[in-house]
Amino acid sequence: QVQLEESGGGSVQAGGSLRLSCVASTTIWWDRCMAWFRQTPGNEREGVAAIGSGGTMTYYADPVKDRFTISQDNAANTIFLQMNSLKPEDTALYYCARSNSECGRTWYSQTFNSWGQGTQVTVSS
Repeated sequence: QVQLEESGGGSVQAGGSLRLSCVASTTIWWDRCMAWFRQTPGNEREGVAAIGSGGTMTYYADPVKDRFTISQDNAANTIFLQMNSLKPEDTALYYCARSNSECGRTWYSQTFNSWGQGTQVTVSS
C-alpha cells in the first residue's frame, strides 16, 4: 500500500498562490494516475487535476483550468499542485491520490486506491 503525505496548505487572500506537495512512499510508476481532489463539508469529493503517463499527460477540472498546474518530480516521488489566482470557492481540504491504473478521460470518477490525509486550503475574500 502506497503512503501519500500532502503538505503546503494554508490561508491566503483571494488572488494569492499556494503550492501543494504530495510525497509518495514508493516510486510513482509511469502507468499510474496521480491526482488531486478536494472536499468541503457536506459536499462530495471532487477531482481537481490529474497527471499520468509519467508526467506527460495532465487533466484539469473546468473550475481550475488556467489557474492550477499539476506536475511531478519522479526522482523525488512527489507531485505538486501550483495554485494561482486563488478564489474563496477554492477553499477546501485537498487530497492527493493514486490509482492502480492509468488516467482515463473521466479520471475523476475512476478508482483511486491510495489517499493522503489531506491539507487544508483557506482563501479569504
